[in-house]
Amino acid sequence: MTIKDLEPKVVWKYFDEITGVPRPSKKEGLIIQYIEEVAAKNQIEIRKDKVGNLLLSKPGSKGYETLPTVVLQAHLDMVCEKNNDVTFDFEKDPIQTEVDGEWLRAKGTTLGADNGIGIAAALAVVTSDEIEHGPVECLFTVDEETGLTGANALKKGFITGDILLNLDSEDEGEIFIGCAGGKGTIATFSFKTVPAPKSFRYFRIMVAGLNGGHSGSDIHKGLGNANKILARFLYKLQDKYPFCLAEIQGGNLHNAIAREAYAVIGTAAKNTEPLRIMLNHFAADIENELKRADLNVKLIMETADAPKKCLPRTLKEKLVRALLACPHGVKSMSHDIEGLVETSTNLASIKMEGDTKIVIGTSQRSSIESAKIAVADQVAAVFRLAGAKVVHREGYPGWAPNPNSKILTVAQESYQRLFGKEAKIKAIHAGLECGLFLEKYPQLDMISFGPTLRNVHSPDERIEIKTVDLWWRHLLDILKNIPALSP
Repeated sequence: MTIKDLEPKVVWKYFDEITGVPRPSKKEGLIIQYIEEVAAKNQIEIRKDKVGNLLLSKPGSKGYETLPTVVLQAHLDMVCEKNNDVTFDFEKDPIQTEVDGEWLRAKGTTLGADNGIGIAAALAVVTSDEIEHGPVECLFTVDEETGLTGANALKKGFITGDILLNLDSEDEGEIFIGCAGGKGTIATFSFKTVPAPKSFRYFRIMVAGLNGGHSGSDIHKGLGNANKILARFLYKLQDKYPFCLAEIQGGNLHNAIAREAYAVIGTAAKNTEPLRIMLNHFAADIENELKRADLNVKLIMETADAPKKCLPRTLKEKLVRALLACPHGVKSMSHDIEGLVETSTNLASIKMEGDTKIVIGTSQRSSIESAKIAVADQVAAVFRLAGAKVVHREGYPGWAPNPNSKILTVAQESYQRLFGKEAKIKAIHAGLECGLFLEKYPQLDMISFGPTLRNVHSPDERIEIKTVDLWWRHLLDILKNIPALSP
């Protein structure tokens, strides 16, 4: 079985085509061109703003012309992550999909169902002559994953609908009515390298095999963070054996929990075997700690070529201490919504830029603005104490739940009617564009819902096939049951 055999065929058809179009964040030109071609082929009105956001508009079908306009919203870009043993160019190569039992996944890369499946469903609606719906607008935004650029740049008047269905959630049967706000905190260590000791033996210490995941929706799962694990080992090593640090890298994107990290270190030859034994003991501790969350964690020690340069000793010590001290994970749980993470922070990436800089990327989330700022300040304080220069990204607002939402009532009644059970009403700790939409369009009545996705933002990303049909049926039923405008 392949993706072409899946139901509903019209949704999977578009998703299959979308996986063949490269669409990294900030490089959405090809997917914009694809949607423009779909619109032209189907004679659908389309507009594009200065940053690349697209709006497709279609009148209501026969008998539904006077219903309120509904905006179907999805983002165009995808997170581009791959396994280290996979050769893949996200700017040129099509995603290779495969059916794996009840799931669809990609071969060694992110699948891009976040949010390609939302694009596919919206296109399936707007290009159909058979679906019953009132006037619809499909809003496709750019650069959601790395900067929320499209949502930030959205101008008043670009959309006309007062009801918005965000198609970017990850659990079928759950309707989201709120999300966390977010902020990024970046620390930069500047330095001048020193000669690497020629008498030392050099090794690459690697942390690998972790699941990774979304820094919002997966932060409460106790997943391992490769950057934190590596920092713990280097801190222990610093107290035991003199060593130099020639290279360090870990993680990638601000909204992903780091799956892999490594450091190239040097130490005296006599320390080689004690170092190996120390790593084995540490690995056993980590495996025990993560036995319920990250079963495949690995710590690996390999011989490395002798480098010419390394970090100054004082900077190395400050860096290792700061990485260990930097908070990561859940900071507090909501008192208003049971089971909802209120505030969290993610030690996302460690990137060594040439011989002069190490840049640490972190991200903070909270459904309370003051708590978001407080944890960002805590992260900043850690790195400033270590001598780093720290800057905060502007961030984005949360989306406050509206339990009196009319579209929520429609969605709840629709789900009960279709499936004989109640949908779960939730808020999400991940960031959605909805908070930014409300700033520009405060009258919007919104919900977010989608099929079931797992391990988004990692090469293990997958989508549960049967839930796409359930979600599609729910979407179509909502569209034809939008309450008419009051006279």
